[in-house]
Amino acid sequence: MAFIVFEGLDGSGKSTLMKELEAELRRLQIVYWTTREPGGTWLGDELRNLILQKSDNHPCARAELLLYEAARAQHVEKVIRPRLELGQWVLCDRYTASSLAFQAGGRGISSQQVEWLNDFATQGLKPDLTVLLDLSIEESEKRRSHREKSSATESDRIESENSDFHQRVRQSFLDQAQKESTHWLILDAALSKEKLKSLLLTELHRFFPDDRRDSTK
Repeated sequence: MAFIVFEGLDGSGKSTLMKELEAELRRLQIVYWTTREPGGTWLGDELRNLILQKSDNHPCARAELLLYEAARAQHVEKVIRPRLELGQWVLCDRYTASSLAFQAGGRGISSQQVEWLNDFATQGLKPDLTVLLDLSIEESEKRRSHREKSSATESDRIESENSDFHQRVRQSFLDQAQKESTHWLILDAALSKEKLKSLLLTELHRFFPDDRRDSTK
């Protein structure tokens, strides 16, 4: 089993790369589960709506963080840990690194407090590998704008934050990746879908020996 998390700015291609990895795991007949944060459970999805909706009554920064952590605690307890205990791979769109990036980096909450809450919510469960799809702020905004126009949707409350906020988020992701380099993989999100898939699969062979990858067939 393996617990792999995909992180990055909105529009970086996390969901697309996750789908590419899903296809490879199916080909190898590896049992896996995909999920996301906030979400993954009924409670998580309800809290996701509260967090992301645009409203004059939006949560303050600390309340926002606590809502994320509540969703995460339920997610780990009811979905992620049970799947891992069954020997399955778990692929997750965002996890604890996002709280450090958005709430500590973006909102300016103490990183020590965020780390403590992350640890409390997850009971210390960490990813085996975090894949960071790094993208410039300008390209992220361009992709989000294109997505909104093509799908006739609006950006959510977090996506609508200003460029300075997202720059702090990006820098936090990069700082985390540098600090925990043995468990992070940084990929240039500007590369093609095919190239990103190739790089990811090559690196997975390095992160996970063959006997581990084959253990869940």
